[in-house]
Amino acid sequence: MTAQVTFRQADARDVDLLVGMYDGAARWMLRSGIDQWRPGGKGAGHFRERVAAGEVWLAARGGLAVGAYELWWEDEQAWGPQPPVAGYVHRLMTDRASAPAGTGRALLAHAEGRVAAGGRSVARLDCLSNNPRLRTYYEAAGYRAVGEEPGKLAADGTRYGVTLMERSLTPGAGVTSP
Repeated sequence: MTAQVTFRQADARDVDLLVGMYDGAARWMLRSGIDQWRPGGKGAGHFRERVAAGEVWLAARGGLAVGAYELWWEDEQAWGPQPPVAGYVHRLMTDRASAPAGTGRALLAHAEGRVAAGGRSVARLDCLSNNPRLRTYYEAAGYRAVGEEPGKLAADGTRYGVTLMERSLTPGAGVTSP
């Protein structure tokens, strides 16, 4: 089931909203026993920089923001130098209190559409290697694990392992079958 949401590109006025959504998602993860994000882990500076540097998208329903994601056009930190064939989805998040069922999948589909419209044939993302629930979620959405990066560098200088996942797309047309 795909949620009925609308999308718009975030701008500088949305920074506080994005911080709040990130912190809310991080609190939900902690309550759910998922070791992924921490409240305060991405502040206004992070989202201000991402909005200025690239694409951050908001999903809304009835005028209320219910989800967001970042789309990057390169991600050497996790994937190393790559030819320009992919878009990289980061910080896929939903507001657990207001997002309709299927919002996460709608966010992924929108990101994949943006990647394909940009003429690229692969959507990529990564998740913590020790987060089997998230990996299962992405696999159910058609992504496949293609590697591990055991030493991704965090903003605080620590290193952590991530599973690298991707899904093939048809540029300009949308998603292909997994």
